[in-house]
Amino acid sequence: MAALLHLSDPHFGTERAPVVEALLHCVARQTIDVAVISGDITQRARRHQFDAARAFVERLRAGLNGAPVLVLPGNHDIPLYALQRRLLRPFAGFRRVFGPQLEACHEDDSLQLQLVNTVSRWRHTDGVVRADQVERVARRLEAARPGQLRVIVTHQPAAVVRPQDASDLLRGRERALRRWAAAGADLLLGGHIHLPYVQPLALPGPDGAPRPLWVVQAGTALSHRIRHEAGNSFNLIRHGAGASACVVERWDYDEAEHRFACRAQTPLALECGPAEATTRAS
Repeated sequence: MAALLHLSDPHFGTERAPVVEALLHCVARQTIDVAVISGDITQRARRHQFDAARAFVERLRAGLNGAPVLVLPGNHDIPLYALQRRLLRPFAGFRRVFGPQLEACHEDDSLQLQLVNTVSRWRHTDGVVRADQVERVARRLEAARPGQLRVIVTHQPAAVVRPQDASDLLRGRERALRRWAAAGADLLLGGHIHLPYVQPLALPGPDGAPRPLWVVQAGTALSHRIRHEAGNSFNLIRHGAGASACVVERWDYDEAEHRFACRAQTPLALECGPAEATTRAS
């Protein structure tokens, strides 16, 4: 069974040093094939914060024995107060440490993973997915090989579980969700609101019948900017051959024991009619 590590919102500049060490220790003990960080890598897009983030990613990759680590920018990763840099070179800091690619992709026999940059220089926190991004992702989904788990990553959430979080929803999501579900997407990963959850959406598939698309949100992996009393956490997504067997594990930081532990497992029904999930707390 393959494994995808999903981290989000580390907000370097506000990271908790003991949590950093606990996370690196924890994931190094797992067998992980690929990792993704779904945005808000830094707190204020400052040079030293990006440098700290790069050092963390290098240690993470080493702990995963060289497994790929894909990084997506979030709204905190472009300058907030330096307006000229925000307008003319919003992603310069991100590109300096992670390279020019803002929407990386990864494919292997069991996984197709696409990152979608939803950050706009014109908006403070809101995310936007454009029509050209929707179509590009859909075309790649339609070309997926049999047996691949098809995963899309954005920063802002495409579905929420609390009414008060509706203002944080990704703009353009309705068109994107319909198109991506029809093209065969399985999971849509995100962050931004520092609240972990798994939300099923029943959307039309290629034959018009409802097809499960799962929104999987991660909490903040490392920051002291805790919200909703969720604590620091990350997701580990395990998936088997054929993509029909998939489990989302939520690993929470235990303040008393100073370590991460698996606290919930959510089996996902994929490609098998209306979506149903059962979460088992451990």
